[in-house]
Amino acid sequence: MYDARLAEFSRERLDGRPIPDDLRVLLVAQWEGRTDFTRLLGLEFFEAGEVHPLLDTSYLSEEERADPEMQAVNAGAAEMAKHVKLVAKGGKGWIGYWLHPDEPSDRAWLLIELDTEFTFWRMVGRTLTEGAAAERASYQDEHDAFGRLATELAALGLPLETRNHGALDDTAYAVDPEGLMEELVEAEREKRGLR
Repeated sequence: MYDARLAEFSRERLDGRPIPDDLRVLLVAQWEGRTDFTRLLGLEFFEAGEVHPLLDTSYLSEEERADPEMQAVNAGAAEMAKHVKLVAKGGKGWIGYWLHPDEPSDRAWLLIELDTEFTFWRMVGRTLTEGAAAERASYQDEHDAFGRLATELAALGLPLETRNHGALDDTAYAVDPEGLMEELVEAEREKRGLR
């Protein structure tokens, strides 16, 4: 029923890679108008045609877009978007997957968050659902907020690997997104003779 829409999402957001199982469940729930996962995880998935936040320059004036320094930053951000596959609004801004080619391919995709100041944050968990639940739990005062969210998600048919926040995968990136972004912007500055 949603095969064409899922394929389009995969092409647009993941460069045609297979959609992880939990993301598929979350997308279909949103498309069916179910708000249970949105309420629990605080995620709103991108619709077709929405611009990737690293590629969006609509908030800049014409003068700002014409500025060579801003052009260098925007070009670096466009290169970065090839590795930062954001799929949803939520958390500090947007969340998705860090898919740099130098990351080991024998493990689950690493999660990444981009805040509204364009700072990259590593997320814990092996799945987008685990990462989003961990993020949501960190804002709640109750003792076992993550365990409660895990129980509620399981009841909705989306079990997590663990109910223990401390047991979530916390694998470090092989390539630091912040460092790479700086390198890409600096390379663009050099191309434009700004250094």
